[in-house]
Amino acid sequence: MAAIGTPHFHNDIGVERVEIGAKKFKCTGALPPLDHPHVFLDMGADNEIVCPYCSTLYVYKAELEIYEASPKECAYEKTEA
Repeated sequence: MAAIGTPHFHNDIGVERVEIGAKKFKCTGALPPLDHPHVFLDMGADNEIVCPYCSTLYVYKAELEIYEASPKECAYEKTEA
């Protein structure tokens, strides 16, 4: 996957929690065109945060790379046109 700057994650599959390898990221809610405003979230000293738009619980896991998610389908992959 090509780097897209700030990591982006989504929850198209509707899971209760998404584990990610970043503490600062953007949540898109779902994949375009069904996405919500891309909100920047910062966990700070915490290891989890809830998106105020879609209520997805994001949990930081240090063993994941910055752009990785578990489930892996929740990592946003931007394709160049």
